[in-house]
Amino acid sequence: MLINIFESIPDHRVVGRCTYPLSELLTIALLTYLCGGEDYVDMSEFAYVRARDFGLLAGCPGRSPSPDTFERLMSSVAPEELERCLVENGRRFLDSLTEKQIAIDGKKLRGTSPKSNVTKGDYLMNAFVSENSIVIGQERLTDKENEISAIPRLLERLDITNAVVSIDAIGTQVEIADQIIKGHGNYFLAVKDNQPALSEAVKDAFKYNRPISEASQMEADHGRIETRDCRILDADCIEDESVSMRWPGLKTLVEITSSVERQDGQKIVNKRYYISNEDFPKAAYFNMLSRGHWSVENGLHWHLDVTFKEDACRSRKGFAAQNLSCIRKLALQIVKSHSDKRSIKKRLFRAAISQDYLREILASAII
Repeated sequence: MLINIFESIPDHRVVGRCTYPLSELLTIALLTYLCGGEDYVDMSEFAYVRARDFGLLAGCPGRSPSPDTFERLMSSVAPEELERCLVENGRRFLDSLTEKQIAIDGKKLRGTSPKSNVTKGDYLMNAFVSENSIVIGQERLTDKENEISAIPRLLERLDITNAVVSIDAIGTQVEIADQIIKGHGNYFLAVKDNQPALSEAVKDAFKYNRPISEASQMEADHGRIETRDCRILDADCIEDESVSMRWPGLKTLVEITSSVERQDGQKIVNKRYYISNEDFPKAAYFNMLSRGHWSVENGLHWHLDVTFKEDACRSRKGFAAQNLSCIRKLALQIVKSHSDKRSIKKRLFRAAISQDYLREILASAII
């Protein structure tokens, strides 16, 4: 039996004027995405053809919701309620975030404002547990703000005790590092030219000091070979104390040299730098954190765009963009929890043609 994870969402619609239960409509939307559907029309089709196979719409014989019904629903439901369902479902697979890596990164919903640049339009910050491929939070940016102001709000809602929070260079701010420390977490922050004094100091430290540990990792995939060489230094190697003292608890400097060789013989070399308040003496650990941070791109954003066609979605009325993104993430979370050799896309296709397989996915997710 399908246990509805949306039952706890309050229904603020006018009593007596709504034909379909709120929780059942949201469940149909989720099941539509689990079968590879993309829009309100697909949701309406799923409701008409398959919803009653799951015990849904039993109180509405001979009727099924239209695409307009789903559009009104998605534009009006409070995003905080759907996000709570997403987080609660993810936490079913996690006893604690202790010693987990939380990768924080932003993603623009390009389909809602295709002609706008940067963060103008619908833009969401996501908190992603890389080891488990689980979303534990999201925060919407308003049109006139950037990620620097949204990251603290997202961190306030997360339990980061003993977890490692990794953020790209936009989040390398003294205030954000301090917030992570006060939340009893650890930070792993990228260093780029938006912090010029820190960037120069870290580069000079690696130029004139011998690393305390080195590690190398190689991966071959999709016709390319990538080698990541990691070196670490004690933060005391920064000569200018006025720079190092600004960053709370700073213990370790990290340098990652990434070398990518493609099938056509082209070789691309890139250096990245990080700072951390952890003093773990092994470079392999920080190499793992660097790799883990990019899982939010490969394991979340890529699937949202390519598998679920998020950037092609033009729904922008009310809270629709936020809510649909949340349900896509929930669908991705559920389908990833199913142990299977198939790709995510093939699992969705299989669920679309096999009722039994769709039920297997739902059962493995412990919904």
